[in-house]
Amino acid sequence: MPVFEWEKPLVELEQRIAELRRFVVTHDIDLSREIGILERRAEQLRKDIYEKLTPFQRVMMARHPRRPATAQYIDMIFDSFDEFHGDRVFRDDGAIIGGIGLFDGEPITIIGSQKGRDTKENIARNFGLPHPEGYRKALRLMKQAEKFGRPILTLIDVVGAYPGIEAEERGQGLVIAECIKEMSFLKTPVLCIITGEGGSGGALALGVGDRILMLEHAWYSVISPEMCANILWKDSSRAPEAAELLRLTPADLLKFGIIDDVITEPIGGAHRNHEAAGQQLRAFIRRYLAVLGKIPVEALVEERLARFRAIGHFSEEKLSQI
Repeated sequence: MPVFEWEKPLVELEQRIAELRRFVVTHDIDLSREIGILERRAEQLRKDIYEKLTPFQRVMMARHPRRPATAQYIDMIFDSFDEFHGDRVFRDDGAIIGGIGLFDGEPITIIGSQKGRDTKENIARNFGLPHPEGYRKALRLMKQAEKFGRPILTLIDVVGAYPGIEAEERGQGLVIAECIKEMSFLKTPVLCIITGEGGSGGALALGVGDRILMLEHAWYSVISPEMCANILWKDSSRAPEAAELLRLTPADLLKFGIIDDVITEPIGGAHRNHEAAGQQLRAFIRRYLAVLGKIPVEALVEERLARFRAIGHFSEEKLSQI
C-alpha cells in the first residue's frame, strides 16, 4: 500500500508491532507488555497525525489509490444493483456509474463517478474524468427516478469533468449546466455524498441535493489546488498553499453551510478499512433518507432552491455619478 511521508513513522511502528507478534507465535515468548506499550504509542501517533492533517494532506488522502470508489461502495452497501448504460445520444461513459439498487429492501437510484484501479481500467473509465455522455446518462437516470418516485443518491469522487476539445464539441459545459438546473427542481429526495475528490463542474453536476455530506478525508472546491496554483502563481508546486486558501476541507464547508454533515472515517482513512468505511456510509445514508422521506416533495424542492440561493454573501453599493 502506498504510504504518505507523514505516515511513515506510524507505518514503521505498526510493522514493528507485527514483527513482534510473529516472533511471539514462532518462539512462544511472552512479549505482551512490550507489545502493549508499542500499541498505545501507535494509537497516540494515529491521533496526532490524522487529527492535524493540513488541507493539502487531506487532498492527498482523498486521492489514495486504495480508497474505496463508487463501485466498491455499491457492492458493500446495497442489497442488489442493476447498472444502466448509455445516454441515448452518443455512447456509454465508464466514468459515470448509474443504476437502481435496493437499500433496506427499497429501490433507490444510485449515480456516481468512477476511477480505475489499474492502467487498463483507468483507460476504460477515462481516469475518472466524465464526458458529456456520462452526465447525460446521469440526467436520464435522475428523470427516471423522479418519474417513479425513487430517491436519488449521488456518490462524488471526481477531480473535474474531462477538459478535452471533443468533450466541448459535444456540449460539456451545457450538459453540466443542465444537470445543475434539472437537479434543482427534481421532485424526489436527492442525497449527495462527496466520498473523495469534489472538483469543479465535474462534481457540481452531481452535487445539487437536499442534503450534502462529505467523508472526513474528502475535499470539495470549484478548482483543484494544483490548477489554482497554476492560475494564481504559474507554479503548481504551491498547491499546498492554494489548498489552504480554497477552504476545501469538510470542516470549512460545514462552517460555511455548504454541506450538512461530515462522515467520520476509520482512523487512517477509508483506504485502511473498506468494510468499516462502508458501514459508516450506510448508516448515514439510512439516517438521511429517513429524514428526507418525511418531507413533502413540493417542500423539498422549495427548501433545495432556498439552500443554494442562501450560499455566499453579497452587498450592494451605489456608485456615485462621475
